[in-house]
Amino acid sequence: MPVAVLLSVALTLCSAGAPPADERVNVEPVWSGHPVGFSLLTHGDRQFVAYYDAERRMKVAARALDSHQWDIVELPEQLGWDSHNYVTMAIDDEGYIHLSGNMHVKPLVYFRTTWPLDIHSFERAAMVGEKEDRVTYPDFFRGPENSFIFTYRDGQSGKGDQIYNVYNQPAKSWRRLLDTPLTSGQGKMNAYLNGPRRGPDGLFHLCWVWRDNPGCESNHDPCYARSADLVHWETAAGKPLDLPITLENADVVDPVPAGGGIINGNVKLGFDSKQRPVISYHKYDESGFTQIYNARFENGAWKSVQATNWDYRWAFSGGGCIVFEVRINGVAPHGQGLLKQTCTHSQYGAIELLLDEETLKPVGEPRRRPMDGNQEIARNMIVRRASDLGRATEQDAQYTLEWMTLPPNRDRPREGDPPPPSMLYVVKKSDNKQPSMNE
Repeated sequence: MPVAVLLSVALTLCSAGAPPADERVNVEPVWSGHPVGFSLLTHGDRQFVAYYDAERRMKVAARALDSHQWDIVELPEQLGWDSHNYVTMAIDDEGYIHLSGNMHVKPLVYFRTTWPLDIHSFERAAMVGEKEDRVTYPDFFRGPENSFIFTYRDGQSGKGDQIYNVYNQPAKSWRRLLDTPLTSGQGKMNAYLNGPRRGPDGLFHLCWVWRDNPGCESNHDPCYARSADLVHWETAAGKPLDLPITLENADVVDPVPAGGGIINGNVKLGFDSKQRPVISYHKYDESGFTQIYNARFENGAWKSVQATNWDYRWAFSGGGCIVFEVRINGVAPHGQGLLKQTCTHSQYGAIELLLDEETLKPVGEPRRRPMDGNQEIARNMIVRRASDLGRATEQDAQYTLEWMTLPPNRDRPREGDPPPPSMLYVVKKSDNKQPSMNE
């Protein structure tokens, strides 16, 4: 999944009460003092895991799927206290493994194997060489005609641009996909992106929110763009967008001001049964309470509809990774004439909303579900899961990573002794036993 928001590529909160696993395979004990995203990549009959061990050393483990024995290598990277510093992987068309991570406004960290599927041949590698000194949010994904893409933010929160590279397989080298950044804050803000994501219509869709400074309360103006080739972009109305996209020329979904209750990490992309994109987010209502809204482009303009009626205000502020009191997911078709949307709320628990597809208005009362993420265990430890970035040869097999950590601490060291390491597992389930996931 392309970069979306804070850790959503590599880190998800899932049900602590998920159904029994078909198989649980120990990897090794890992750091549990704060959350940071790990990476699981299944490739045919092989499986790879990138993570930080109990001493916060970056490691990669590999195994054959019919074996519980891992081959483990250590890479020369050490995690601090920053929950932004997840690690992610991808495999190119010739089987070489690419890995990036442990960066928050730091020089690019990128490794590539010199032999296909051989974790012992990882070497630190170069990419383009420019705008690689202040890197955050690395992500590999596949573009048009299966092109191999790498994207990241250049700059910092409140002052950054989004960069896209494309891989030349025969030359084993990278070049810029675009001559300019895709989005630019022009030194005054940055975009937090959800996507690009290939929609059911075959186009790549992207939504994002702008942020003016490191304080998360400064998010504003959710926006949207689409593209057939990741090079030429347009608005929902089909108007071409000049690059880089800035706030001045962007297709603004809803002019939510800074301090208006919108946050990066909760601006989500979904689709209805007619392949129309729906942008989901939350903001403060007229009474100052936090509410979920869903927006769709209709009759030449974005139409936003309130989906909840809560009497609670999530008054977030400040910098660093925070504990999310509300987490929302994008909409998806749910039977004839309905859309389904799920969310979790610190006060109201796990909720399932049904929406009328044509009006986007809620239908009936919200339905409570068994609590997914944020379910606390002993000593405030929380179950973490990361979804599989690859695919197994066994089609009905679904794999996730599972481990436990304390909640975020705004990227600052904790006082006192850290908790004991937790075991990192690979969990296998069949399709009908896959745990629900909150991005």
